[in-house]
Amino acid sequence: MFRVLIIDDDPNICLLFETILAKMGCETFTAQRINEAKAISLQNEFDLVLLDLELPDGNGLDIMHDLVNLSSAPEIIIITGTGDARGAEIAFNNGAWDFVQKPFRLDDVTFPIQRALNYRKEKLAARELIILKRSKIIGESPALKKCLDEVGKAASTDAGVLVTGETGTGKELFAKAIHENSKRASKPFVAVDCASLTETLIESTLFGHEKGSFTGAVYQQDGLIVQADGGSLMLDEVGDLSLSIQKALLRTLQERSVRRIGGKKEIDVDIRLISATNLNLDQLVQKNLFRKDFLYRIRAMEIHLPPLRDRVDDIEEIVLKKIHELSNRYNLEPKAVSKELLETLMSNTWPGNIRELLNVLEYTLASAGSDPTLVPKHLPPNYRLSTLTFHTPAVLPESLSLTSEALDSDSDFPSLNTCREQLERNYLIRLLEKADSDRKTACRLSGVSQARLYTLLKKYNLPGFGSYQ
Repeated sequence: MFRVLIIDDDPNICLLFETILAKMGCETFTAQRINEAKAISLQNEFDLVLLDLELPDGNGLDIMHDLVNLSSAPEIIIITGTGDARGAEIAFNNGAWDFVQKPFRLDDVTFPIQRALNYRKEKLAARELIILKRSKIIGESPALKKCLDEVGKAASTDAGVLVTGETGTGKELFAKAIHENSKRASKPFVAVDCASLTETLIESTLFGHEKGSFTGAVYQQDGLIVQADGGSLMLDEVGDLSLSIQKALLRTLQERSVRRIGGKKEIDVDIRLISATNLNLDQLVQKNLFRKDFLYRIRAMEIHLPPLRDRVDDIEEIVLKKIHELSNRYNLEPKAVSKELLETLMSNTWPGNIRELLNVLEYTLASAGSDPTLVPKHLPPNYRLSTLTFHTPAVLPESLSLTSEALDSDSDFPSLNTCREQLERNYLIRLLEKADSDRKTACRLSGVSQARLYTLLKKYNLPGFGSYQ
């Protein structure tokens, strides 16, 4: 039996959905406020959520992220009377299944609900049949599981996959996982770092060359494309490829053949291309630094990897497994890991992601020497600062400083509300500057939802973000 959470403050709408879903054989739960919905969703597992946007204690989009990242990863249908294109875009970007506007006809809601439940049934059945090979990918956080689901989908096809994410998030591991779970698993997986090679060298490395085709070509050599025949070729840092190499690769992918530098013969090849980058390729296309047709070809599917700071729950498992692996590699006695060390590591932001964490663990093992237990003292000093809290005295803005003249005059003395609003406005100005007007960064720094942040910006007539304009 499917379980459905209805989040709507209109009792009549709730009753309607309960009736519809009961006929579909579903068990329903109802919440009329965001806080109530959060509590229910943490205590139960759901297959589907029907979410209204205008709720008494906030905007339904505020809990989209929490709902999507529940352990049961429910499908979400937005049903609202105040929706617009921008709201629908935000909902879809956060993983919503569908977006239905009130007032609606019965078919407008029953069809998307039925399609979502059918999809859910197929998805759960497929998950039971497939045991994914993880290729050393560690973690069980909802954000990571979502990416692993995408790996499973990508592995079932031969379409080009683009793996994106910050530096150090493990893009090559995910590329290997796609290959190892595909029908090409028994064939070669060949990876090349496009950023580390010059244009001439990358051309020879990828396509190969004939003897004497250029100075230093003393013998014929196959390129990595031919070496990857039947398997998968990973182009790491694909955004660093020149336009001419992109064009040549596009031809190879379309014709399914390659010609060595200086050669006349076409060599048939069958490869699956997996690309990776930490750059925004759409922006590069707009600047004419990346070919649009090549981007379409390599991005039939896209998997965006979360930074380590968004999957803090995985840090403990990563640390324990990697400490064990490193100890074996260096023939060290097994080390215990203290709770304090884990708490310190989990409180860091890790701009270099997993790669940075692994480097710190190497340092920590070396620093510990023969000590049996790893503690914060063994960490690099700058990583220990994250657990410290420094308090600085609050300072009123100059415009609200309480001078002796102001104290003598009732008319000049600011009210508490005026003072609070001025401080709030100044904080938002500083926040926009710090975040460089980036919405996600501003939300992360302030700890405020995007809907609440947008409301505050409108309140003080401050410029919004590009995504709202």
